[in-house]
Amino acid sequence: MLPLPPFRIDPTLLPPPIMTSDPGSFAHYTLKVRVPAILRETIELNAFPPAIQADLEVLHAELTGGKVRGLCENTSDRLFWNQVSAPYIGRSWLEVPWYWAEAFFYRRVLEATRYFQPGPWQGFDPYAVKKQAEWEPNAAPATVTALLDSLPPDTEERFYRLLHASLWGNRADLSYAVAAHLGSTAPPHTEQSNLLIDDSAALFRFLRLRPCRRIALIADNAGTELLMDLALSDFLLAEGLAQEVTFHLKPQPFFVSDAMVQDVIAGMAALKQGGPAAQALGQRLTGYLANERLRLATHWLYATSLFYFQLPDDLYTELAAMDLVVVKGDANYRRLLGDAHWPPMADFGQLTAYFPAPLVALRTFKSELVVGLRPGQAEQLQAEDPEWLVNGRRGVIQARLERV
Repeated sequence: MLPLPPFRIDPTLLPPPIMTSDPGSFAHYTLKVRVPAILRETIELNAFPPAIQADLEVLHAELTGGKVRGLCENTSDRLFWNQVSAPYIGRSWLEVPWYWAEAFFYRRVLEATRYFQPGPWQGFDPYAVKKQAEWEPNAAPATVTALLDSLPPDTEERFYRLLHASLWGNRADLSYAVAAHLGSTAPPHTEQSNLLIDDSAALFRFLRLRPCRRIALIADNAGTELLMDLALSDFLLAEGLAQEVTFHLKPQPFFVSDAMVQDVIAGMAALKQGGPAAQALGQRLTGYLANERLRLATHWLYATSLFYFQLPDDLYTELAAMDLVVVKGDANYRRLLGDAHWPPMADFGQLTAYFPAPLVALRTFKSELVVGLRPGQAEQLQAEDPEWLVNGRRGVIQARLERV
């Protein structure tokens, strides 16, 4: 059985969680509309046998009008999931905490598709067909080629360009593609009005004044975003701003396009289909893997409903040894903050003081949660664009660079 780690904060200090029952919320829309659509698409894109199709249809019916049930299959994580899910079993999917609902949905898909069971479907990624489209030459490889070909000669400016590409690459999310058309390689100044918090300069000073021996990157999406993350990591290693970069990846399919170890390998192979700069990047990355300056890691926590203030001791110790942790994407931002109803002016540094290392969050907005804004800023944004929290147009580069 997987352990259930203790809280590293006082849970009574958390605001109420974002619920799928919150009226008019994106959380409610996600479980009512988006998640059933993801499941329907997953059925249509895969040639599952009748038994698996039937189980997925049962899950669809449960989502759209039934009650949550626990895991039934015999796996090492069954008791863990049934323990964390106990308060919600028998309730509607539209009256439970949002992050738990999403995480448990993706686990239930793997149960239905026999991902953990011996047989022909063991280890099969039900979202692989969607990911594959991102590796086509005119998709992610072409995007990273365009980025690398446009980099300025100045080291600091290259850093900003690559950092911002890693941020805006988060728009390329296969589970929620609303912002993919906005792109991920525009020069930083063209997106400045969309970058609500920008700690880029502070981060560059931090890296320059005391080069980081070890950096961890908690990855989000495969495809375009992952290649942007790899390009940024290549720069950090080549410029001596990091001696070692470790990608923390999902141990199993999660949130459709979340990156696993095999997605990194596929992405590096896809770089061979890009232009000369992308091909050279792939060769350097292969070398970094060989000499262990680039490492690929995973942990069971990353594919659960737990938050980052519930890190188990082994992962806590591993991250505490890092000089910097880069936290990618919206779901990871939600996990940093407990996916709770924090006021938008709450202090990011205080709320993440439990985290064992300096960190920077690179996140585009796809959920109704943000902290660290100025007084009145949220109200102004709401008046200008009622969908500003969820349409992927805005983002943050939000850092807490001291150890607490």
